[in-house]
Amino acid sequence: MNTKLNPLISASELLEALDDPSIRIADVRYFLGEPGRGSKEFTEGHIPGAVYVDLDTDLAAPPGAGAKPVPDPIAFAARMGELGFGNEHTIVIHDAANGQFGARMWAMLDRLGHPNVRMLDGGIGAWKGIDGPWTADVAAPEPASMELVSEWAGTIDREQLAELQGKVDLVDVRAPDTYGGADAPADAVGGHIPGARNRPCGSMMTEDGRLKSAEELLPLIRGEGERAKLPLVVSCQSGVTACFGALAARVAGLEDPLIYVGSFSDWSSTGMPIAHGAEPEGPIVNR
Repeated sequence: MNTKLNPLISASELLEALDDPSIRIADVRYFLGEPGRGSKEFTEGHIPGAVYVDLDTDLAAPPGAGAKPVPDPIAFAARMGELGFGNEHTIVIHDAANGQFGARMWAMLDRLGHPNVRMLDGGIGAWKGIDGPWTADVAAPEPASMELVSEWAGTIDREQLAELQGKVDLVDVRAPDTYGGADAPADAVGGHIPGARNRPCGSMMTEDGRLKSAEELLPLIRGEGERAKLPLVVSCQSGVTACFGALAARVAGLEDPLIYVGSFSDWSSTGMPIAHGAEPEGPIVNR
């Protein structure tokens, strides 16, 4: 079982700690297909002291091996320091999607060795649910020192995954229609990596947008039978919401899964086999 720090903080816990000078809040609001909306909404209102972190520019490199590759670790650490996030801070992250996008920053900092990164359970919805303070004043924290390891840990690439097919338990956290192939993002093919189980992010949440309990998450994320003995790998479309699957696995007490950072956007663009339908070993489609 995983004994690392509980990655979640409740809205009430954050409210109590809001004046703690060691707390730094990252607002990672992101809206798929609506560039600029996250930063615009941030300027209109946010949790006091929060700093906006742009998923496309701060948490991703230009498209290459997938739609949103992770940036160079050293450059990423330097950027976090510029934004006022340091090694000595407790970094609390949230978004407007119950953690599905903000978990990217959580996973990046966690995998690179930051000792104290938390996700606001339920995101903005939970904060507003307790009438937490809200402001349009933009904080300008002093730059901080952020030193992390220089190589990504806990990730897997396409070549490694292809070699390990059948030897890992691959979990795809996208919506069922996207996983099955009935619905595909613009300029992309539909379907999934052969052998991947579908466990949508939404299935990991309660009705109010918080993560389910460890007892509920464990049988959802961990495979059955022989799969339960295999290393866990999480994937999605572009390597972002896969990090939410990694967050859920941590909450469930499982060993941290490998994150396929390129995910389906990388796999499907390189001529690899693609399966359709609701089952992991669905029919292979010709492209």
